Amino acid sequence: MVNEQLLDQAGSRVIDLDIEGMTCASCVSRVERKLGKLDGVEATVNLPLESAHVRVPAAITDDQITATVAAAGYKATIRSPRHPANVADPLEIPAAQPSVNGRVTGDGIEGATPPGEQPVSKTAAVLRPRLIVAAVLTVPVFAISMIPVFQFPNWGWVAGALALPVVAWAAWPFHRAAAINARHMASTMDTLVSIGVIAAFAFSAGQLLADPRLTEHPAMEGMGSGGLYFEVASVVTTFLLLGRYLEAGAKRRAGDALKALLSLGAKDATVLRNGREEQIPAGQLTVGEVMVVRPGEKIATDGVVLDGSSAVDASLVTGESVPVEVGPDSLVTGATINTSGRLLVRATRVGSETTLAQMGRLVSAAQTGKAPIARLADRISAVFVPVVLAVAALTFGAWLLAAGPAAGPDEVRAAFTAAVAVLVIACPCALGLATPVGLLTGTGRGAQLGILIKGPQVLEDTRTVDTILLDKTGTVTTGRLAVDGVQSFGPHSEAEVLRLAGAVEDASEHPIARAIAASALSAERRNNGSGSLPAVAGFRSAPGGGVQGTVEGRRVTAGRSGWLQTNGIAPEAAQLQALAAAEGSGATAIWLAVDGEPAGIISLRDTLKPGSAAAISRLRGLGLRPILLTGDNAAVAAQVAAAVGIAAEDVFAGVLPEGKVEAVRKLQSAGATVAMAGDGVNDAAALAQADLGIAMGSGTDVAIEAADLTVMGNDLGQVAQAIELSRRTLATIKTNLFWAFFYNAVGIPVAALGLLNPMIAGAAMAASSVLVVANSLRLRSFGR
Repeated sequence: MVNEQLLDQAGSRVIDLDIEGMTCASCVSRVERKLGKLDGVEATVNLPLESAHVRVPAAITDDQITATVAAAGYKATIRSPRHPANVADPLEIPAAQPSVNGRVTGDGIEGATPPGEQPVSKTAAVLRPRLIVAAVLTVPVFAISMIPVFQFPNWGWVAGALALPVVAWAAWPFHRAAAINARHMASTMDTLVSIGVIAAFAFSAGQLLADPRLTEHPAMEGMGSGGLYFEVASVVTTFLLLGRYLEAGAKRRAGDALKALLSLGAKDATVLRNGREEQIPAGQLTVGEVMVVRPGEKIATDGVVLDGSSAVDASLVTGESVPVEVGPDSLVTGATINTSGRLLVRATRVGSETTLAQMGRLVSAAQTGKAPIARLADRISAVFVPVVLAVAALTFGAWLLAAGPAAGPDEVRAAFTAAVAVLVIACPCALGLATPVGLLTGTGRGAQLGILIKGPQVLEDTRTVDTILLDKTGTVTTGRLAVDGVQSFGPHSEAEVLRLAGAVEDASEHPIARAIAASALSAERRNNGSGSLPAVAGFRSAPGGGVQGTVEGRRVTAGRSGWLQTNGIAPEAAQLQALAAAEGSGATAIWLAVDGEPAGIISLRDTLKPGSAAAISRLRGLGLRPILLTGDNAAVAAQVAAAVGIAAEDVFAGVLPEGKVEAVRKLQSAGATVAMAGDGVNDAAALAQADLGIAMGSGTDVAIEAADLTVMGNDLGQVAQAIELSRRTLATIKTNLFWAFFYNAVGIPVAALGLLNPMIAGAAMAASSVLVVANSLRLRSFGR
């Protein structure tokens, strides 16, 4: 289940749009505002991706959405739903159907077009010829206008003729966008650029038409009135086109991580049908089919190993470089690579349900979301352009006023130059890019490392957390418990206790249950050769308590002491002593009762993950206080805590699932900002309650859905890495915003004072956008 489904309101749907023509944060604000005026419509627009994620009530049609965007001055195209049954999923692609580019996909996402890929590429393609023409013509215009040795009689006419295509055709995207916005009584950065360029050219042309002999001498001296600014108009246009072209390419690279992730699914699969191997497109796989995966091949979809053993390279999904050993009953993920032995794998999830598809959806949702800090930038940008237009007009008036009634050509030229420089230097394009490009790059890099950041808000949360609760099983320890011993009571034998416990625990997914069931099944194969456990009827489970069911006509109850009490089962004193002895040795002890009477105790032991101690040290280095949380007894918890370096007072043992939530609340009420890391169903509530929920990828879908951050691997070190990446991404965004604001805050008064040439302003403005994007791209090297 995806976020959209969880959050979707009855009767509403979610669509994704590709939007052409947006250039700055003002455009974003305008589209969101226009769509928001439709009843019940909520839109989040992403500038770098040139896309919008829109929640639409049933009463609103797609045509109304696109028409509303068109009325705002932009072209919107609705992405075709890739899964007819569920339009809420932006990246869903049906199995066994061609993707958007016509290729049959492997696990349902091969060939998927990440949001924004096509528009960004198209933007660069449109700008390229205009940039080339502008550059070719601007060089002679600049040389003729600025270098006396290149000037000749009436050079102004030649410069004007060369500048005309630059100002008219090459700068057309700016003029067109400005005109569309003006028609809707709105303004964007294109308005500033267009007015500046047109003003410079028109002023110069007016001067030349008023006095055709103005440049009959090869110098500017003696022109009589004003001056010529053909080179200003040309150079500003060329620099801005160059900046936008580089920006388009950089934005495309920022999205490369997600694109690479989505394009790595397997294309073909070998399946066993009627005892024969057949090769089919991986998109045609169905749940339950058995795949044959040879060494070196990609596993086509998520599944469980039926036969064979091998090492699987799961670095694509988990970010962990060390291959994982798998064997019968091991879960494997689609798009991972079988490195050695031959495997028979039964497909358990296909198409849009695969882990890789879910990763794509989560990353895409994060990239199209908007952090509070981004909304602040949008609000500022929305009022920024009108303010700048006013400042430019005031600058021109102030300069003339300062010159007094006797203002001459030089004063007029100075006033004009200052006003144009204000228009050009004030373009808030860097401001609009600061947040979304940083988020795009950070989340994309996270996906490569097996770290899924669910939304922009998570970045803020990772900055403020000061305490982290670590669920022991599966987070600090391997979670792969193994039965260490069996003790029977009364007429029951140890083999019978294990067999009955295995039968009832086989229906549960808890690590303890899996360990008991696996041990029981192994014993059955070894002793009886049956290879199966008795069936269970009337199964029920209580998270944190235990399980119960009817096996071979007997009521079997397995679980903790509290679970036995809940079911009215009272162990004898000697049996309680046996349990205490088992737990005192550091083992996890589970009761087994048959028909309401204790029948035995099963002891299990877990092992620490190799990197847990180092990871906890790393978390301390990030300023976090690690606390161990477990449902196990105090003796087991204390042993684990001591081994990984957690203080004895920071151990919460014997905690039930509802107790985990209470532990989070207790810390929060004491003033702590709490992160919670866990991987099981019984962690989901605590993950949701925590200020920052972190799911380990080996956990369940419920845990992943409840979490804010998901670490696809099993290494606790990735939790620390996820927090580091989130903080680094947030720091990058803040750096971008600082320089964007600083640039405008300093540049505008400098330009208004006449200390900035419009050509330099144009180059600086273009450079600011490129630098903001380049700064964000540094996140691509995180963790290398």
